[in-house]
Formats: sequence, C-alpha cells, structure tokens
Amino acid sequence: MAMTITEKILAAHSGRKSVSPGDLVEVRVDLAFAHDFTAPLAIQVFEETGAEKVFNRNRIALVADHFVPNKDIASAQQAKRMREFARKHRIRHYYEVGEAGIGHVILPEKGLVVPGMVVIGADSHTCAYGALGAFSTGVGSTDLGAVMATGEIWLKVPPTIRLEYTGKRRRWVTGKDLILYTIGRIGVEGALYSTMEFAGPVVRDLPMYQRFAMTNMAVEAGAKNGIMEPDEKTLAWVKGRSGLKPRVFRGDPDAACAKVIPIDVNAIEPQVAFPSSPANDRPLSAVGKVPLDQVFIGSCTNGWLEDLRDAARILKGKKAARGLRLIVIPGSPWILKEAVKEGILETFLEAGAVIGPPCCGPCLGGHMGVLAEGERALATTNRNFVGRMGHPKSEVYLSNPYVAAASAVMGRIAGPDEL
Repeated sequence: MAMTITEKILAAHSGRKSVSPGDLVEVRVDLAFAHDFTAPLAIQVFEETGAEKVFNRNRIALVADHFVPNKDIASAQQAKRMREFARKHRIRHYYEVGEAGIGHVILPEKGLVVPGMVVIGADSHTCAYGALGAFSTGVGSTDLGAVMATGEIWLKVPPTIRLEYTGKRRRWVTGKDLILYTIGRIGVEGALYSTMEFAGPVVRDLPMYQRFAMTNMAVEAGAKNGIMEPDEKTLAWVKGRSGLKPRVFRGDPDAACAKVIPIDVNAIEPQVAFPSSPANDRPLSAVGKVPLDQVFIGSCTNGWLEDLRDAARILKGKKAARGLRLIVIPGSPWILKEAVKEGILETFLEAGAVIGPPCCGPCLGGHMGVLAEGERALATTNRNFVGRMGHPKSEVYLSNPYVAAASAVMGRIAGPDEL
C-alpha cells in the first residue's frame, strides 16, 4: 500500500504494515518534551497514574525556556517543580539556566531529534522537528504526563496536504515568508488536523534554519504536523550533532494526498502578518508606513545563529531608530557564544539593541519585552494573536529577520532595500 512520509513513520511506530488517514493507532514515542510552563501539570498527571518511574529517563527532555531566569514567584515555583522531578527520575536531558535555551532550538541542536523519530511535546510548536523528517506534534500536558509514564500515545493518522513550491525566491525572501504566504493563502484552519508536507525544488534549496521556520509554523494553519523529506542537507546537519541513527522515510510517488497545492514563489515578496493572525499577511510593498515601538528578533521560529547573522548583516554600521526598543534573544547558549565570536552581538549592541539570555522572552508575553497599551511591535515570532506579547490593545506584526532589522533602523515596518 502506498503511503506518505507521515503514514510510514506512524506505521513503523505502531507495529503495522500500513496505516491510512483516520486510523487510530497506538504509537511508540521516541522522545517526550516539556518546558517549565507545561511540565508541572504533566508531572502532576504522571504522578496521578501511580507510575513509580518514567518510561525511559533517556528519552524525556525537559527545558526551562519560557519564564527564565524566573520573572516572579510563580515561575520560580514552576521551574522548581520541574527541576525536582528531573533530579528524582534522573532525567538525562534536563536543561536549565546556563545551559538551556528555547526547547525547539535546543533539542535539534543537541542531536536529540533525527529523521524517522516520533516526538511528542507539551507545546504546540513541537511540529518544528518535521524539518528533520521526524513526526513531531504538540499535545496537552495531560497527554504528555501519560506519555512520560507509558512511552506511548494514541493518535489518529492525519491526511496529508502536499505543498509543492517551485520557481526562484526573490532577494530577502526566506522560509518564514513562504510559510506566512502559505498560511495567508489557506487560512488558520486550512490544514486542520492534517500533515503539511513541504516539498518541491524551492524547499530543497532552503538552508536548514529556514526549513525549521516553515515546519515550526505548520500549527498556525491548524496542522497536526509539518514534515519534509530528508535529503543530503538534512543528513549532513544531523551528522554533525547526533549519535543517533537516522531512519529516512520517503513518501511513495503514488501515495494518496487529501490535497496537492502548487505554489509558485517567483512573485512572492517578503511578507508581513498584520494583527491579529498569522494568516493576515501582506506583501511588503502593500504594508504602508506602520510606525513601531519595538522590534524583537528571536524565538523558536527565528532565533537560530543564521537568523542573527541575517539581521546583523542589515544592522551593520547602523542605529536603531530613536525611541524604538530593539530586543535580540539567541535561541541557545551555543548560538549566543558563536554570535559573540563572530561579532554579531557587537553589531547589535552598537545598533542600540538589548541582548537577552537564551529563552522564549517576550514571544508569548512572558517577560523581557512585554507591550503596553497601544504599542506596536514587529517580531520574528510565530504568533500575533490579541494580547500575545502583552496588553490586549497592543499590536504585533510578524516578519523575517531581514525585515525586522531594517524596520528597527527605520522606526517603521520597512524592507532592507529602503536602507
């Protein structure tokens, strides 16, 4: 029976020869993930199951990344709960302040995810690991607690929507722009409980960090997971980071897809998502003059070293506009160190930026950049819902790092060519 990439992975992990969309399968989990915001409830559920030990201490990852360094007593208590659980169960992959960063950057960076795995995380953007050819999806903390006890989860096999990108990208157009354009085209429910399979020569041409940006935001179209077929770039990226053996699954040419959507990228410009939805996107040329109070460069979508390089390329020798707050947060300690070595942080500091410790920061309105009433921010994050980064009467716009950097200089949403 012909199957897609996702179907093959789920079949292999449920002991079946084949699966079809709609099948309910009990799936073996290769890696379970939670962070300081979602782990406490998952731990409570785990303890309520009566389990005395986790299913495998080497296959659970806990990362303090949302409200760290702790911003208040409540966040300190959450971090403490996760820390004590990690110590009690000798969780091998436990990361907190000093060695922690954004979980969705840390896990691939440290080689904990390779092609062919099933990764279940108590965070909606767990779908990011699909860039490596893994099936990865976010679940609630209750489900994650049960996974930590059993190492298994029930899943309904999703139908596959195959998106085929052809043409040639314009200057300054990145994977972030392709996914914003796609979400704008199909809508926030356009891939509801489906696999978004990103394919075509344009995807194969993308560097890995831009592939992560695309699969990371699959959930913003309602998808269960995003995935890409592993290629030479994928395997080379993994080889330098992981001792785990990749298992490459490739979709059959005659596999049935719910939809096949061709996307010609030739005319796609850098995109900006207006409030208050990632689907409310516009090409840069149609944005107009939108003044800004804050620009944030970072997050699990665009906090990679290469993202910082892209932004620094635009900011080199320039200053952020007077009255605008420019905030930059690297995705991991390794990225922070490399950015220091390469002079990237010096470029940001000379531009007037403030550099935060590796964490999620203001992305979800946590801290280090919360917006006040009436303020506008442009961010390289993945969501811009009402109140996402602070006051419900603030506004968040989304873009790639090139546009974010240029906008910081101009004091309004702008592209690099304006500089």
